[in-house]
Amino acid sequence: MNQTFTGVIPPVITPLTANGEFDVDSFARVIERLIRAGVDGVFLLGSSGEAVFCTDARRRQILEAGVRIVAGRVPVLAGVIDTQTERVVEQALTAQEVGVDALVATAPFYALGGLEVVERHFRVLRERVDLPLFAYDIPVCVHTKLDPRMLLRLGREGVIAGVKDSSGDDGGFRQLVRSNELAGRPLSLFTGHEVVVDGAYLSGAHGSVPGLANVAPEPYVRQWQAAQAGQWEQARREQDRLADLMTIVSVTQGVTGYAAGVGAFKTALSLMGVIATNQMTEPVSPLGEENSAAIASVLQTQGLL
Repeated sequence: MNQTFTGVIPPVITPLTANGEFDVDSFARVIERLIRAGVDGVFLLGSSGEAVFCTDARRRQILEAGVRIVAGRVPVLAGVIDTQTERVVEQALTAQEVGVDALVATAPFYALGGLEVVERHFRVLRERVDLPLFAYDIPVCVHTKLDPRMLLRLGREGVIAGVKDSSGDDGGFRQLVRSNELAGRPLSLFTGHEVVVDGAYLSGAHGSVPGLANVAPEPYVRQWQAAQAGQWEQARREQDRLADLMTIVSVTQGVTGYAAGVGAFKTALSLMGVIATNQMTEPVSPLGEENSAAIASVLQTQGLL
């Protein structure tokens, strides 16, 4: 429980075959590429990993493959994202059995019950599973914004080890970082906002969880190293290049949500020869030829093809 987590921890995509099966060989290539780039950990079954679309059996399959491939070289974090506490506990116990190093959980969703219910959810999960627990703030998906006062309280009491912030509320994240500093840093704080990572580091964030790192891990690693050395101009230059690359999620037409975001990451990796297909988990369709061509154009401009 004393393990600390810092640096670049990408949320790994889940490659699929053309008929929708889990593609272990492509998954291994993605993870090996990340580790060679120097990442500080991997996050399996996050939003970029399409966790909420996976059956329980597939979730276990992904975790087992990930832990085996990583083989202890970097920490493995596992998303335990589900609608209700008992289901999340089941996912967490499976992840613990498989051998992950930490858990990442959102607020419960579908049956929303207010702040008291959300806090109880994290406390029960911590009571039932003996692994470091990160709170995942992603209100666009779960329709609950995690209260910073609650997060600090849970951090001071040892319920959660940190926060993965994908809220898009950069001002709120800045305030959370500051409050955490004043409270003695009970939390490790990570941004999931790919295009403002340099600013998060400057404010004192402990790391990042950028989905775009699936496509380009090296710039994020260089950026983290530059920030650690106080080389802020280099960190900004890396961020500018990553912001340009992030346009792969906006050059597409006729798609939104997972199809535009994770779909673009998968399409880019397929075009680069890292994974075999850009297949998405049902009911999301993979990007078609015109959108793939638009993404290829960005990759070409950025020197990735």
